Amino acid sequence: MEHPEIVIIGAAIIDVLAHPVSVAVFETGSYPVEDIHMTTGADALNEATILARKGRRVQLETVIGRDDAGRFIQAHCKENGIMVRDACIREEEKTGMNIVLVEKDGTRSFLTNPHGTLRSLKLGHIQMPFPESAKVICFASVFVFPQIGPKELVKIFSQTKTQGKILCADMTKRKNGETLEDMAEAFSYIDYLFPNDEEAILLTGAGSVEEAAERIKSTGVGNVIIKCGKHGCYVRTDVEKCWIAAEKNVNCVDTTGAGDSFAAGFLNALLDGKSVRECAGEGNRYGAEAVQYVGATTWLNEG
Repeated sequence: MEHPEIVIIGAAIIDVLAHPVSVAVFETGSYPVEDIHMTTGADALNEATILARKGRRVQLETVIGRDDAGRFIQAHCKENGIMVRDACIREEEKTGMNIVLVEKDGTRSFLTNPHGTLRSLKLGHIQMPFPESAKVICFASVFVFPQIGPKELVKIFSQTKTQGKILCADMTKRKNGETLEDMAEAFSYIDYLFPNDEEAILLTGAGSVEEAAERIKSTGVGNVIIKCGKHGCYVRTDVEKCWIAAEKNVNCVDTTGAGDSFAAGFLNALLDGKSVRECAGEGNRYGAEAVQYVGATTWLNEG
C-alpha cells in the first residue's frame, strides 16, 4: 500500500480465546468450553484492522517474528490491506501470543508471554520521519513496551509535531509506578489521549474520572477522552467538559479489544474531520459493537 493516511504504532500478536470460563478452570484437569479459537490481537493490530476494514489506508509500525504466528499475522495484514514494512519482520523475535480466558459476563483474563513481541518494540524499530501522506499518527499503547519510556516517547511524539501531524495515543495501566509528572513532557505533544477510567485514575491518583481528566489536561494534552465502558466516556477539551452516553441495549459477551474498537471509531471519525463529541460518540458505537461478540474484531464480520 502506498500513501497511508494513518500510521498506527504498537503491538501485533496472536490471541487464543476460550469462552466461557470460570475460576474452576484452574481446579480441574479438563474444562469444557463452548468455543476456542485463534485470532489476531493486540492494541495496534486491532485498531489497524478495524480502520482498514472501514476503508482507511493504514500503515502498521510493529515487530513480528519470522515464525508461524508471525506468518499468520502477515497473512491477515495482506488480506485486510494493512501496510507492514519488511523491516518489521525480525528473525530474532518470537511473535507474541496471549491466552484470553473470557468469563460468562464478558470479563476477561490474560495469560501473556513477556518474552514475545507484545513487549519488544523499541525506538529503533519505528520508521521516522513518518510518511508525508499520513494525517494522523497513533501510538496505540503507552506503558506496554519496557524499552519505550518517557524519553523515547518524547522523541517519537516530537517528530510527529515537527511534521505537522495529529498525534493520538492510547494507554494501558502503568507498569513501573510512573507518575503523571514523569509523563508530562511526552503528554504535552498529544492532541487526543484515550485512557480508560482505571488507567487514568491510577496514573493521576485522582478520586474521580473528572478529576483525572483535569490533571491529565494540565500536562498540555489537547483533548482527554476517558473510556468508561457501559458509562460511555468523559471528554475534556479546551472549551468543554462533558459525558458522552454509552450505546443502549448492549449485550456484553466479551470486552476483549473494546478499548481498541473505541479508539478506532474515534480515529475514523477524526479522519473525517468530525468534532470531538462526534468522534467520541463513534468510539462508543464501535466499542458497543465489539463487546457483543467473542474476540476483538469479530464484530466486523457480523451484520
